[in-house]
Amino acid sequence: MIGIGIVGLPNVGKSTLFNAITKTQNAEAANYPFATIEPNIGMVSVPDSRLEELAKIINPQRTLGATVEFIDIAGLVKGASKGEGLGNQFLTNIRNTAAICQVVRCFDDPNIVHVEGSVDPIRDIETINAELIFADLDTVERAMQKNTKLARGGNNEAKTLLTVLEKCKKELEEFRLLKNFEFSEIEEELLKTYQLLTKKPMMFAANVSEEDLAKGTNEYVEIVREFAKQYDSEVVVFSAKVEAELIEIEDEEERQEFIDELGITEPSLNRLIRAGFKLLGLITYFTAGEKEVRAWTVRQGTNAQNSAGEIHTDIQRGFIRAEVVAYDKFIENNGWQGSKEKGTMRLEGKEYIVNDGDVMYFRFNV
Repeated sequence: MIGIGIVGLPNVGKSTLFNAITKTQNAEAANYPFATIEPNIGMVSVPDSRLEELAKIINPQRTLGATVEFIDIAGLVKGASKGEGLGNQFLTNIRNTAAICQVVRCFDDPNIVHVEGSVDPIRDIETINAELIFADLDTVERAMQKNTKLARGGNNEAKTLLTVLEKCKKELEEFRLLKNFEFSEIEEELLKTYQLLTKKPMMFAANVSEEDLAKGTNEYVEIVREFAKQYDSEVVVFSAKVEAELIEIEDEEERQEFIDELGITEPSLNRLIRAGFKLLGLITYFTAGEKEVRAWTVRQGTNAQNSAGEIHTDIQRGFIRAEVVAYDKFIENNGWQGSKEKGTMRLEGKEYIVNDGDVMYFRFNV
């Protein structure tokens, strides 16, 4: 499972958002339901000003940022879990993602059709959540039927799994997402195979009008923010209309002028991409040499040896030690040499847990 699935009701701005994020026109943006049927996939560079600062010191031949994958999934409708719309296909596409970004309409516009006939972000979120819950309930009940037979035959793993599935069923029947339920490590492992939709990390992207973008909020957004607290989910405000206009402007100066006129500091999609990266539990470490300054992506909690494997398995296999400098110290001391002289560079072994922003050089045997 990889990437973040962009989901929502039809006509909330999902495909326009995806186009803007990926700076492409791969996803058809149309003012009618089911304009998107097959999922569109795009790799997106994660905006990170630290790369530019490192490049100023190192002056490398090239600079490469971290990436995150976004998947534009067709609009869900009420009854999708029962096959309405093209429901089963859509739910399968969501199942193959690692996290969910729900796009929510938070603007009024009589010219853009709303599938439910009116703007109500909480109703829209609950419609999506309901379909995810119904789909998970179906998965859990099927798994229970299968494992009940196995448990009767004396299969101990099936007996343990049944207990976990019963907990899931109870939560889902109470209309609660499983992401809020605390499972033990063993239970988490047993449930992995089912790719349950309501266990996935979730964030909300609130699509507002151009007028509300500079304020960063409106009455709809505040309602979504309050609602999102129960899921410990981040809410990122953006304007699909504005972002669609921004990607049409090729000249960098003209683009910046437009951003300044809007009263915002950067494209809101930058914040959304960074929030998505964080949602996946990812962090960035850097390598900095004359040939290349590069951001590498690892899961939070990854040790130095496994982090080295992101570069090459030979480095992971032959790992000796890592030279490490925290990003701010690397900048403060003007690079490797200054960091060594000031004693801020340290040697770490293979079990060292990599921190976001570490600048690293790996020593290894071939």
